[in-house]
Formats: sequence, structure tokens, C-alpha cells
Amino acid sequence: MYIEINPDNIDIRKIKQVVSVLKDGGIIIYPTDTVYGLGCDIYNKNAVEKICRIKGVKPEKMNFSMICEDLSHISEYTKTIDNSVFRLMKRALPGPYTFILDANNNIPKLFKNNKKTIGIRVPDSMIVNSLIENLGNPMLSTSIHHEDEILDYITEPYEIYERFKHQVDIVIDGGIGGIVPSTIIDCSKNEISVLREGLGSLDIL
Repeated sequence: MYIEINPDNIDIRKIKQVVSVLKDGGIIIYPTDTVYGLGCDIYNKNAVEKICRIKGVKPEKMNFSMICEDLSHISEYTKTIDNSVFRLMKRALPGPYTFILDANNNIPKLFKNNKKTIGIRVPDSMIVNSLIENLGNPMLSTSIHHEDEILDYITEPYEIYERFKHQVDIVIDGGIGGIVPSTIIDCSKNEISVLREGLGSLDIL
């Protein structure tokens, strides 16, 4: 299914339609504030495993992120965050950053990697925020890559639909996607280090 959602004028009926699919274990492709991503309900084991198959990785080897609604939402899934890390996240979020944090036991076992950490995102996107708010819990997130050896990411929503329409349940057209991924900042063990410089400015550090 191909659904157009205006990022500046959210149609809540369409959001609820997508959320219904997520709750039933569906897979979606959606726009963020960086690139388009694959997503599902993190608590649906079958959906998470299906995304692993699409990406060609084993569940125990996956390195996906989790989309949260806000900072208070993040605290439900992570261990105690150091004050300096919390202040950094408050400056950065919502925005094009992925924070690596120590996960607590609220994270599904399938979703935790061997290091017991989790990538957290709070995109600056009304579409994503509305999806998470109506879903009621975080969503798995992993980027959509281009098959072209030169181009890293697919930006055109209908091109994404044509490529993935037999693998996912819904593709949300929220406009042309970006080509630069999020900046990844590792804050596990309450130590701050940049793993990847992406769209998010390092001036926040």
C-alpha cells in the first residue's frame, strides 16, 4: 500500500491506518528527518525477524535503532543516564542524531545486541512523532539503502515503493528523502564518543 502523508498537515486517519498495520505485525517504510527507514513494532518478534530477512542479517547480529517519542520515553528503555549525557540529548533531540545507550530489561531480548546497548532516535518529524504517539511504544528503525554502488540512499518515495512493495505492507510518501544519515553518538557507559558524523552537527558536543 502506498500512502501519501503531508508532513506539514498530518492526516490522523492515515496515521491510525498505518498504526493498525504496525500493531498487526506489519512492516512499513517511512520518512524521517534524515533518510527513509524500514520500521515495525519492536515488540512484534515476527515483524523484527522479517526486517532482518529484508536486510539480510541474522537477528543476533542486527544493529538497528529504536524510535522514541521524546526524552521521557527514552528513559523507560535505558539504564540511568548521566547528567552530562542527558543535557547533550536535550540539546540534540528531536533531531538527526542516534544515541547509543545502555539498555534496560524493557527492551525485547531479540532487539538487544551482545553489548546490551541500544540505538535511540527521536527524529524531528511530525509523521514519525504521530506514529509513535498512536502506537504507544517505540518502533524499530533501519535505513533504506540504494542498490546503486554510488548512491547510498533512495530518496524518491515511489521508487522505494516499486522496489519494496512485495516485501513491506505500507510505504509512506512524506516527500523526497534525504541522502545524509543521522550522526551517531555513543553514550554507553556514560562516555561520549562520535561513531559517525552525519546530518547532525557536532557543535552540540
